[in-house]
Amino acid sequence: MTGRGNGATSTGQEARRCAVYTRKSTAAGLDQDFNSLDAQRESCEQYVRSRERDGWRLLPEAYEDGGFTGANMNRPGFQRLLDDIEAGRIDVVVVYKVDRLSRSLLDFAQMMERFNRAGAAFVSVTQNFSTADAMGRLTLNMLMSFAEFEREMIAERTRDKIAARSRTRPPWPAVSASAGPGSPSSSICSSSPRTFRRRSSSPRSHPAATRSPSTACARSCAPACGPGSGRSGRRPPPRDRSGPIQADPFRY
Repeated sequence: MTGRGNGATSTGQEARRCAVYTRKSTAAGLDQDFNSLDAQRESCEQYVRSRERDGWRLLPEAYEDGGFTGANMNRPGFQRLLDDIEAGRIDVVVVYKVDRLSRSLLDFAQMMERFNRAGAAFVSVTQNFSTADAMGRLTLNMLMSFAEFEREMIAERTRDKIAARSRTRPPWPAVSASAGPGSPSSSICSSSPRTFRRRSSSPRSHPAATRSPSTACARSCAPACGPGSGRSGRRPPPRDRSGPIQADPFRY
């Protein structure tokens, strides 16, 4: 694949117009002064400047997609790049990594087909290869296979995490540790209507559930909330301390 020239440079090399494309999957951190898109573009610009002897010239237009996935081609910055390539305004597409352009092998094959029809080359900076020769195209296809495998593994891990979380989520509201599944104290006794719950499949399956929380607690939880149980809101009558103190026969 040969790029279309745009005149000749002072060294006699054919000038090649280079466009830098950057992408980030999430929008997190894009509001920073120097984000991931800036770092990618800086590396690509340095690479283009290192090839100025070969006639490479950097285009000032910024083709970037912040917060867009590489699993498809529905990206505004990438669509502008494709339009300019087909219009004959770009000779070389420079990216930081192959997966910045696409993570789908099928989409990447379609991209390379459009690049070839327009006569545009593709260069990856960190992987140090281009589509100008057969070896570069073979290496590119291998890297895209690994990029697609990584994307599928991320999706599979995400599905497994969601499934594991749904299995471990408790189906019932938490009760106190001392209350067993069959103990009367498994019903939460409180004067607040929000904290009153009955362990029943239907709120109307028990007549106590249709009354107020205080009445239901007094009638249905009498064995558990009776005097001396420590769970009743009713205090015992005060002791008469006016007379002489008598010894309690059951104290010792």
